[in-house]
Amino acid sequence: MGKIDESITNLTNLRSLVLSDNMLSGSIPRNIGKLSLLEKLELDANLLNGMLPLSLVNCTKLQLLILRFNSLGGRLSDFDFSGFSQLTKVDLNRNLFSGVLPKSLFSCKSLTAIRLARNKLVGEISPDILELPSLSFLSLSNNTFKNLSQALNILRRHEKLTTLLLSDNFINETLPASGISGFQELKVLGLCGCRLFGQIPIWLMSLTNLEHISLDGNNINGKIPGWLQYLPNLFYLDLSNNLLSGGLPVELTRLPALATHQVLDQVKNDKFELPMFNVNGSNWQYNCLASFRPMLDLSHNNLSGDIPIEIGNMKSIQKLDLSNNYFSGTIPSSISNLTNLERLELSHNLLSGEIPTSLTSLNFLSSFNVAYNNLQGSVPTGRQFDTFSNESYQGNPRLCGPPMLKSCSKRSDPPSPL
Repeated sequence: MGKIDESITNLTNLRSLVLSDNMLSGSIPRNIGKLSLLEKLELDANLLNGMLPLSLVNCTKLQLLILRFNSLGGRLSDFDFSGFSQLTKVDLNRNLFSGVLPKSLFSCKSLTAIRLARNKLVGEISPDILELPSLSFLSLSNNTFKNLSQALNILRRHEKLTTLLLSDNFINETLPASGISGFQELKVLGLCGCRLFGQIPIWLMSLTNLEHISLDGNNINGKIPGWLQYLPNLFYLDLSNNLLSGGLPVELTRLPALATHQVLDQVKNDKFELPMFNVNGSNWQYNCLASFRPMLDLSHNNLSGDIPIEIGNMKSIQKLDLSNNYFSGTIPSSISNLTNLERLELSHNLLSGEIPTSLTSLNFLSSFNVAYNNLQGSVPTGRQFDTFSNESYQGNPRLCGPPMLKSCSKRSDPPSPL
């Protein structure tokens, strides 16, 4: 803790300065440019404030600039990045930088990863970003960018882009329904929390390398398209908190990466150029795609109808969330086939009948919730089910047995013959 002493700039042969996660306060040393041989500057997860020191431009050999999780600020476009010809990664996530995207950043031809998320940046994404031929990772989430259609039409031409995170921007705009091609290497698409209107766009069907889609927290309506089954590598799909209607299409249960372990095992363990972080802003990080749990989240929509028995085909899935919809009918016993399932959320629906006792065979189940339905009968017991509290079942007055307060009435024995 404490401040970074200015005397550190006297170490003129220094090539790597890594002081991450040390509760350092104050500003970056004003004369840091004296470290002209510096290749790595990593000061992330501290309490630093102030602006980027102008002398930093003298560090022309810089390859990594990692300053995320601080309180640095000022107009980012006032800083001249153009001298950083060897810069490969810049991470200014969760700071207080303002203004527009700095055009000088796009002259750093070696850049493979840019993260400027969780700042106060505004404006539009310029075609100048196409001047970065090696860009693979781009995260601009949680700013105030506008014109999503233009942004997608520009970024689709980045041939090496694998991770695109644009969440919490483009507020109340419309998700383009068609006309977007390209993105042939894209594996991760994050457009959550934008309150976008429109439907799930058909151009996603051509992005066959997609493994992770986050479209939660929008105003997307219409039905869930069955053609999603043709995304062969998709194992993480979050469509929660939208206005989707209709049923859960059987085709969705045929997603190859969620149906067979063999396909899921082919999901590459390649590390991200920069780690991904939880959308809620916590410091929990994911260093590769394989760190994400295979998931289908359709919660908080207007979906209805029966849960198809084919849901049991999704044998690789670890999280299934269908809560806060209007699903009716019974809970399919085929869910017991999902032997990797860790979290099952079915609360706040119109489900009836009994809870299948076969679900007790789900040995990895750590979270289970069927609250506020029309379920009846005995609560299953044994194994994982002995760990779930009353909160998992409340709002079902016809359920009985532990951990419910209501006991199950036993049938009385027939009277003995006289």
